[in-house]
Amino acid sequence: MARTRSLGRAISRVIGRDKKDDHDAVDVPERRRPTALARRQRVHQMTQDVPDMTEDVPDMAEDAPEMTGDVQGDDGAEGSHADDAEGFSGGPRDPSVLTSFADHVAHAVWSGHVTLIGRPVPEIEGLVGATGLSPLIGCSVVTGDPGLIFAFVERWHSETSTLHLPIGELTLTLDDVSSLLHLPITGAFHNFHALSADKAIFLLTELLEVSAEEARAEIARSRGAYVRLGWVRDIYEMRCQARQWIIAARAYLLHLVGCTLFANKSATYVHVVHLDAFRDLSQSGGYTWGVATLVHMYDQLDETSRTTT
Repeated sequence: MARTRSLGRAISRVIGRDKKDDHDAVDVPERRRPTALARRQRVHQMTQDVPDMTEDVPDMAEDAPEMTGDVQGDDGAEGSHADDAEGFSGGPRDPSVLTSFADHVAHAVWSGHVTLIGRPVPEIEGLVGATGLSPLIGCSVVTGDPGLIFAFVERWHSETSTLHLPIGELTLTLDDVSSLLHLPITGAFHNFHALSADKAIFLLTELLEVSAEEARAEIARSRGAYVRLGWVRDIYEMRCQARQWIIAARAYLLHLVGCTLFANKSATYVHVVHLDAFRDLSQSGGYTWGVATLVHMYDQLDETSRTTT
């Protein structure tokens, strides 16, 4: 420490002596930063020195040719207007080009077939309420945020059935299902077994009273034991017109759970196996719908979290 202090004093004396002997720097004026007023005056002077170039620029607006062309609509099609909208809502205006758009998935998603029917007709309100599924009428899978859902999917791990978040592991429980969806979490379990195409056709003809040909055509179109939600909605409306209230209630409930509890990644189909839960509507209210919902959600999260999905 003594050597360091001595060295510091020696260096300071040398620097001080060099500053005194530096007579060349006496005549050099000290550089000062310009003040704000000086900078503004300099900028003002520079703008005055710039010649006015606008006088030499000819007026191009007078000689410009008139630009005319076809009107382009909001959908990108030339000549289309909102008043002349035809074709599909939110889709192509001219169906003569995209002739198969009625069978396209975009039409199925955006045509409103995946939305809920709404409140049931008064004649079946009691039947629907007895099943314990009435709280689902006000919610739908299409009201969710897909980006938020996929953010959770990326953090889901099937080994632990939990979400791995920065704050730790988190999972959804039966208490959450009961608190959020107000579904019963106690009662009898309903076994949803895998269905063959023939068994699915039998359920449709028995419980919805459609013809075997119509059921077979719908199963063949969906390529499995599934039916379109739009098709189920049409069945519901036809049964209401025919005043077949038990069948109308079954179709309404199948559409309801297909849009909420048992929704899948297609967003347009519902599995026929769920129709069997509404065979006897007097017993449907005794099922533990909350457990079935949680199991289905876990299975869907496990499947969608795989890279092959």
